[in-house]
Amino acid sequence: MRNNSAVFVPHFHWDREWYEPFQVFRHRLVTALDTVLETAEADPDFRFTVDGQMAAIEDYVEMRPENRERLVALVRDGRIAIGPWLILLDEFLCSGETIVRNLQMGWAAAAELGGAMPIGYLPDMFGHIAQMPQILARAGIEHAALWRGVPGSVDGHAFRWRAPDGSEVRTEFLFDGYDNGLDVLLVPDRIRHALGEYAEMTAERWGGDPVLAMAGTDHNAPDPQLASWLRHASSTERAITVATLDEYIRKHVRDEVTAVVTGELRSHVRGNILPGVLSVRLGLKQRMAVAERTIDHAERMNALWSGRDDSPFLALAWHKVIESTAHDSVVGSGTDETCDQVAARLAEAAQAARAVRDAALAEPAAEVPGDGYLVANPLPWERTALVEVDVRVPTEDSALVSTAPDGSSHPVQLISQAPTVLSDERLDASQLERVLRRIHRRELFGRLIDHYDLTPGSLVFHLTEAPTGPFDLLILRREIAAAAAAHPGEWRVRTLVEARATALVPVQVPPGGLTSFRVTADDRPAVPATPPAPAAGDDTLANGLVKVVVTADGTLELTGMDGTVLSGIGRLVDGGDRGDSYNYAPPARDALVSEPIQITVQVIESGPLRSRMRVTRVYEWPVALSSDRDQRSDHTVRTPVDMLVEVRAGEPFVRLSTSFLNQSADHRLRLHVPLPQPVSMSASAGQFAVTERGLTAEGGWGEFPLPTFPAGSFVSAGPATVLLDHTGEYELVDDGSALAITLLRAIGSISVNIHPLRDEPAASEIPVPGAQDLGMRIENRFAIVPSAAGWQGANAVALAEEFRNDVLVTHGTAPSSSPLPPSADGLQVDGRDVHVSSIRRVTDDTRTTGTEVRLAAMSDTASAVRVTGSFTEATTVDLLGRPISEPVPAPGTLELDLGPWEMRTVVLR
Repeated sequence: MRNNSAVFVPHFHWDREWYEPFQVFRHRLVTALDTVLETAEADPDFRFTVDGQMAAIEDYVEMRPENRERLVALVRDGRIAIGPWLILLDEFLCSGETIVRNLQMGWAAAAELGGAMPIGYLPDMFGHIAQMPQILARAGIEHAALWRGVPGSVDGHAFRWRAPDGSEVRTEFLFDGYDNGLDVLLVPDRIRHALGEYAEMTAERWGGDPVLAMAGTDHNAPDPQLASWLRHASSTERAITVATLDEYIRKHVRDEVTAVVTGELRSHVRGNILPGVLSVRLGLKQRMAVAERTIDHAERMNALWSGRDDSPFLALAWHKVIESTAHDSVVGSGTDETCDQVAARLAEAAQAARAVRDAALAEPAAEVPGDGYLVANPLPWERTALVEVDVRVPTEDSALVSTAPDGSSHPVQLISQAPTVLSDERLDASQLERVLRRIHRRELFGRLIDHYDLTPGSLVFHLTEAPTGPFDLLILRREIAAAAAAHPGEWRVRTLVEARATALVPVQVPPGGLTSFRVTADDRPAVPATPPAPAAGDDTLANGLVKVVVTADGTLELTGMDGTVLSGIGRLVDGGDRGDSYNYAPPARDALVSEPIQITVQVIESGPLRSRMRVTRVYEWPVALSSDRDQRSDHTVRTPVDMLVEVRAGEPFVRLSTSFLNQSADHRLRLHVPLPQPVSMSASAGQFAVTERGLTAEGGWGEFPLPTFPAGSFVSAGPATVLLDHTGEYELVDDGSALAITLLRAIGSISVNIHPLRDEPAASEIPVPGAQDLGMRIENRFAIVPSAAGWQGANAVALAEEFRNDVLVTHGTAPSSSPLPPSADGLQVDGRDVHVSSIRRVTDDTRTTGTEVRLAAMSDTASAVRVTGSFTEATTVDLLGRPISEPVPAPGTLELDLGPWEMRTVVLR
């Protein structure tokens, strides 16, 4: 049975920054929302949906504060729909926790202006994560609306979208995009006729529901006469209603939907998902990871170890990160000035969080002696970590050991030694007074003056980290003045610092807790600061858990704990890229470069705690594409690529980092991890889930379905698991015989008009020379875990967290004679394949403080979890912080049973 009615939803889609920077687009935004308010107030039938994101509202109200109450009145009257997001994000290029905070901050901002639209509106994201239905459902949101990524199995205008845990939301499928109503409105006098044609053409999609006509597009307000046109076009044969998106879904359509789609939405069948954004402008992806990690650490330290509530600074940091997740921001598809602004915003976020983190650690550091170090563990389980600290070099007949609070000691490994002569000058006696201007109270050249030697014609300063006696600058001034007068002529002034080195120290840190140590001399033989010269062919590192051998072609052979062998690891394959910021495309006549012209191997550390080799391979890479962009240039540039290979005591994986100066344009570089046997599936960890993918992607629209996929904290195929430092792109290549991880995509245009793998332009053809990364040092960091048991058997969820999250180290500030304070446990979480997404301080309406913990089961089986700490009761809350259970007694221990892939948030008090 067909419904002959139609519902028009006036709206706009607002890219906050893209082919113009933020402030330029904001100027347009203010004009557009001025028009919306005036139209709504003049015409009671007019409705407007503000793109599902509060950033547009915040940006407007900041410029038009006098219009705030006008806006609130329209929102409360249901004529303007705002929220629920703070910003329309790229779901794959930020953490799951960032997505939750985006929803929380958007919902709270909308509540202050009349209330949020309870629809998970996701109109223009480049695909959708598997756990989005659970995120929405656990925030009490029952509906979603989206466009890109829906598979071809959906033949109606709605489906039930199911998360891996079984959560579902009814989802409106914008199968013709978020601007499908515009063609109907092209000629106002023919709206009735055009709507009839569109309704007939798409009748099978709508069934008995009214046609949804999304009446809006990018960066434009609807015509003020829109409601009048539609009143004129409405008839008894086809009634037309103007509504918000919320009104359409809640009042005009059936809830009964039979089509079900489970998991992520990354099909190309009904719209482009533009997968090349996963790897363009590498620096933005790395900065996003750093900012998210720094905020997470700051929240944990502030919640567990500080008496000060720094939530305003943390909210600022989160806001800046979330702004940067916009689907035209962190993806890197904007102009160079836009991307520079995103990078600066991410840096600000990390800076604000770093200040909170350091202030929180300064409180317990006040109990640690000045010649010791405080170590904080951001992860809620016990671990032994290696930390690098600056230490005093021992005498030749003694070694260094670290001493823990319980009195136990461990040998350390010296890895570098600093110079002891900081300056050696010859001055006339009349110039000695100028030397004193360098001294600030007791500090000189970043150290502290321990003592000085003043003899005729010679002044020697002795600097240290921890002075042992008094120092008076006024006395020194008098003595120098007298000595200069008594001994005119040339003087020698030297500044010496005690012999110091960088040491690697093993530290056992309690779960989520604190410990401390100091490094002192011991009579045991010293571990040398530099390794002995390696013997010819010395190409092996091992730690008893994993072994790595550098082979003749510069690649690696890895052997895991269970005997699994991976060969050819680290092969680099460089090819041309004639695509743009949205989609990779090979030139018609590509030239792949995979063989180096020169290989050198150097052992740079060899010790009981850490061993390192540097493999340097030199390649001849074409400098760019030819002028017709159909082939790579014959002109090449020699490019050395350093691969640092590292094994650490106790780690079942090999750490790798690659580094090179990029001197080539228009190319894609990938690192290959060959597999012993071809595989048909890969799995990557992302936003609260591990998603399995095959060798192909579903196509059918105007975009070639390249099977390049996102990976967050790790990606696994067969017996190879790669731990990742930041979100990036991977592909199973050679018929499933190798895992290829993109290290760099260097391109020169936002979009290209003629793209070999995409029918329509994604934007205007605007040059972006900054996206070539020319003259930039390109660095990537990851680790390889060989294990026949796959990612679950290798415990990849926990290993990825340890790889990404170093312990935090700071100097003690108590007197150096003080004893080390006892170690302190923080919050402990026990449970296999459980991801702890957040630990933070929260305050309820009664100003009662608690600690909120968000957990996610990263497994298709149930997970038993135990949380241990200093608390007496626990309350389960939803993702917006609203209690969904009564507080239960939990005197220091909370037992939880998480279902497969379930997220759970608890507040401990």
